[in-house]
Amino acid sequence: MKIAYVDTSCLVAVALGERGAAAVERRLARFDRLVSSNLLEAELRAALRREGVEGASRVLSSITWLLPDRPLSAEIAAVLEAGYVRGADCWHLATALYLAPEPSELSFMTLDERQRDVAALLGFGA
Repeated sequence: MKIAYVDTSCLVAVALGERGAAAVERRLARFDRLVSSNLLEAELRAALRREGVEGASRVLSSITWLLPDRPLSAEIAAVLEAGYVRGADCWHLATALYLAPEPSELSFMTLDERQRDVAALLGFGA
């Protein structure tokens, strides 16, 4: 089963029809399962509201929610050891590590260059 952790940047691009959105949709379609932290919902809905766009439910319907049942202190430390990222980006990476202690078994989908670099350093697939 091919699983990808999806960062908010990918779904914002799709929902807003940004340049490259079609390529993102094609890449996402290659996976059997898409997962993300529920932080994605707040970030996506806020971005769509800011832009005056409807459609959050459509793009969120494909996501399986990952809700950690413990603090992610060890995962956050690992992310920040690999490189600095902003808080929300750190949370998404830490949540992906929670899901896949062996990062090479999971693809991490993001359009954020810095987050992509840290994900690669952690060993996530692209």
